[in-house]
Amino acid sequence: MDHAVISIGPYQLANPVILAPMAGVTDRPFRQLCRQQGAGLVVSEMVTSDVRLWNTRKSRQRLAHDSEAAPRSVQIAGGDPQMMAEAARMNQQLGAQIIDINMGCPAKKVCNKAAGSALLRDEQLVGEILDAVVAAVDIPVTLKIRTGWDREQRNGPRIARIAEDCGIQALAVHGRTKADLYMGAAEYDTIAEIRQQIRIPLFANGDIDSPEKARHVLDYTGADAVMIGRAAQGRPWLLGQIAHYLTQGTLLAEPSLNNQRDILLGHIRALHAFYGDLQGVRIARKHVGWYLKTLPGAEPFRTIFNRIECPKEQQQGINSFFARVMEGDLAA
Repeated sequence: MDHAVISIGPYQLANPVILAPMAGVTDRPFRQLCRQQGAGLVVSEMVTSDVRLWNTRKSRQRLAHDSEAAPRSVQIAGGDPQMMAEAARMNQQLGAQIIDINMGCPAKKVCNKAAGSALLRDEQLVGEILDAVVAAVDIPVTLKIRTGWDREQRNGPRIARIAEDCGIQALAVHGRTKADLYMGAAEYDTIAEIRQQIRIPLFANGDIDSPEKARHVLDYTGADAVMIGRAAQGRPWLLGQIAHYLTQGTLLAEPSLNNQRDILLGHIRALHAFYGDLQGVRIARKHVGWYLKTLPGAEPFRTIFNRIECPKEQQQGINSFFARVMEGDLAA
């Protein structure tokens, strides 16, 4: 199973490890970094299906996909079949090679507009959206869902069959319902049940935070690949570690502190370059918080770091913090 090549339309994934789309996280600098670190596929953060909103700075940055390695997968969200079809068409013109439809996001901002996982309640509308998007483009369309609307309505298996019938070419399932948000533990029984219902590639998502957990989830569910979300924040090398374990069967060591520092510095330089100094400095702060959270002395350093306004000073601050960690002069 492991060495079976996973195809989405004409594209073959390098390995069975996929970076989940995360709003405000999986921007171009982070996607490129995760790909370098060994992800088999990365998916862009969600773009609204309302093309009238695409002129905002935020949307323009999310829509920038030139210069990225293939296959470029772009996620769209919305609850109106025609608007979703139009968004898919426009993204294809802008260089998307796979369109991913989000029916997995539980955020209120998304769900109040009857998008994201709120759509799972209305199976007929799900079918209409999927039909419209698949018909609108001549590139593969994939779908991300949760296991259902709530624990009494785990209708993921029915949605999965609808998706396959509509021509969806791969399905990612987060092992929680809409009602669960991100609380409690993900469950994989529903994903295993979905595996029995469909033949298209299936990606398991939710609480996968180590190579061993990835192996367990694939064995348990029969899914073809794992999708990694929050566990990759501040640990982009985890994707490569998981891919190596799934394909080679051996565990890679954690990167050395020197290596972690270099990866982090490269990441924040890419953020500064992509967003410009002012915005780049602000966005770097949350990423730095994630990278450092397991290191000694991280909390007091973060307080200082979050006041730095200048890209160069951010880099100097990280360099000196890592030097102190490596000298062992920071209390855990």
